Amino acid sequence: MNIIVLVKQVPDTSEVKINRETNTLIRDGVPSIINPFDMYAVEEALRLREKHGGKVTAITMGPPQAAEALKEAVSLGVDDAVLLSDRAFAGADTWATSYALSQGIKKIAEYDLVIAGKQAIDGDTAQVGPETADMLGIPFVAYIRKIEQVEGNKMIAERLMDEGYDVVETSLPALITVVKEINQPRVPSFKGKMKAKNLKVTAWNAKDIGADDNKCGLKGSPTKVVRIFPPAPRGQREILTGSMEDQITTCVKKLKEQSFII
Repeated sequence: MNIIVLVKQVPDTSEVKINRETNTLIRDGVPSIINPFDMYAVEEALRLREKHGGKVTAITMGPPQAAEALKEAVSLGVDDAVLLSDRAFAGADTWATSYALSQGIKKIAEYDLVIAGKQAIDGDTAQVGPETADMLGIPFVAYIRKIEQVEGNKMIAERLMDEGYDVVETSLPALITVVKEINQPRVPSFKGKMKAKNLKVTAWNAKDIGADDNKCGLKGSPTKVVRIFPPAPRGQREILTGSMEDQITTCVKKLKEQSFII
């Protein structure tokens, strides 16, 4: 079973800084990690390989330093890694990112399943998974919490919902996004760390994957960030003091005064 895992390198901090001219994240000098949700995707891919055999390939799009995220995936047990890196990819929104990833996956060619985390912690859009599946022309299922069965060209899995879960069946190849309830990611082994240390990550540019420059990066992005700003304070704030009973009484009184409680 050949599995491709989508990973993303994200800032390892909650104190992000924004370039006010380009409205993009300033990543220089900020430590980076694999997107935490993608760690569950990597782990699930490894478990499926251990059960069914095959190969796991990690792929990401980003600047040259994103190769470190791929090396971390290899240290966990991933077999191969591909970095999509080109100035033509700069400034990509989720649509242009998905286009580049889909082109990279098509070049890898042989795969039964593509797995990604449910979303990235820097953008929180959860759009790259479904968009990539659409561009590949394969089924997509979100929020997978458990893979029940993989047999032949079909998979049965549990999809997390607001109340409980759905049992879904999909044909393969397919693309799924997973939630943290699906597993517990492993830690790197010494052997894995040594393999990652000596690994020369395969790097492909836009030409290598046959990408149309007009569909890549800022040029190929139908959405653009026009302005970023902190939300303006709304109304007056008041900190209640006293016992819990006194605070509740005061809170209810004030809500009645504002007509929130009849």
